[in-house]
Parts: sequence; structure tokens; C-alpha cells
Amino acid sequence: MIDARKLLDQFLGSQVPGMQGSVKDKATEVINLARDNPMATSAIAGVLLGTKTGRQVAGNVLTLGGLAAIAGLGYQAYKNYRDGNQPQPAPQSAPQAEPQFLPPPSDSGFSTAPAIASNDFTLSLVRAMIAAARADGHIDDSERQRILGKVQESGMGSEAEAFFQRELANPVDLDTIVASAKTEEQRVQVYTASRLTIEPDTRAERGYLDLLAGRLGLPDALVDHIEATVAGAKV
Repeated sequence: MIDARKLLDQFLGSQVPGMQGSVKDKATEVINLARDNPMATSAIAGVLLGTKTGRQVAGNVLTLGGLAAIAGLGYQAYKNYRDGNQPQPAPQSAPQAEPQFLPPPSDSGFSTAPAIASNDFTLSLVRAMIAAARADGHIDDSERQRILGKVQESGMGSEAEAFFQRELANPVDLDTIVASAKTEEQRVQVYTASRLTIEPDTRAERGYLDLLAGRLGLPDALVDHIEATVAGAKV
């Protein structure tokens, strides 16, 4: 069985050598890294995670681990929404001290404990991120083959390779992604993971996120808080 947590950590690119624990801002740099060091498994993330945006995930988000990063950002947005706070716009330039983010409380619906965040749900978060990365249609046949080649080089294993092959070859199954979120907290995490993957600077990407939010049944005000929280975690 695929270890979804490990796959999510790799997908978010938290352990790429020479990348300071974050996703670099140019896909070409990631491609060169993968070529020079085929065992840098997280280099796959750089190709998929919308690196064309020129933004990085800031602070200690990625060092928390993929699942804790998504759950922690989701929890922060959800708490601000429930507390009636107003979403704060992201700074226009990087702050002097990078913001620090905390993992979610263990007694909340955002807990990363296996009883709350099952392997199946964690794998759905990876699916949600892949679907978001495909939203603007930039993963064509040649790009798909290049990504699969990097997966093979990385040594993630045959199950992970087969998983990526299926997800990249088949149409996005939004129904399954949405159905995997059984609670409001999980629905927040699905949207958070998707928004973390891309910077919606095209109509296709913005339209996909709006469709996802609608399908998940997230109130507009809650979506605004997620948007602000994720934007604040990027520089």
C-alpha cells in the first residue's frame, strides 16, 4: 500500500537538497536538479507545483511535513473564519522575518493522527494537488512523460509510479476528490491543498478553484480566509 504521508511530503518538496526546504521558483532549476541528482525524489514536486508562479512557500510550512502543513494552514484559516476575523491581505513583499506556522491541535478535526487523517484521505489530498496542477492544461503528453520519467528516476517505487501514471493519464475525478472529504475540516484541507499547489493567475486555474469550492460547499467567507492564509504563506 502506498504510504500517502510520505508521498505527500515528497510532493510538497520539503527535502530537496539545495532548495532550503521549499519549492524553488523556476521549473528549470528543478529539472536540472533532478538530472544532476536523480535520487532527489522531491524534484517531481517542483514540476507539478506551479513553479511558474515565481513564489515559494515561506517560513517553516514545509518543514512541518506535507500533511501537517496543509492541516495547519487549513486550521488557521478555519479558526479565523469561526472567530469572525477579517481576512488579512498578503504582504506585497517578503517580510523581514518569515512567518512561522504551527501544526493543527491534536484534539481538532484537523489532527494529523491516523484516526482522523487516514491514509486514504491523505492520498486524496495528493490527488487534489495533482488535479489543481492540471487545471490550466499545461501538463500535455510530453510533460506527462517527463514527469513520469522523473518519478521513475526518483525511486519512489512501483506503486507510486503506477499511481502517478493513473492520475496523469485519466480525466480529473472531481467527484471522488470531493466525496473523500467527509467533514468540514477535511473539505477545508482539500481546498487548502489545491490552493497551495497553484497561484491562480489564469482563468482556468481561478475557475477550477471556484468550482472546487462550490462542490465542497465552502462558504465564500471561509474561502476568502483560506485564500488569505495560503497567500500569506507564499512569498
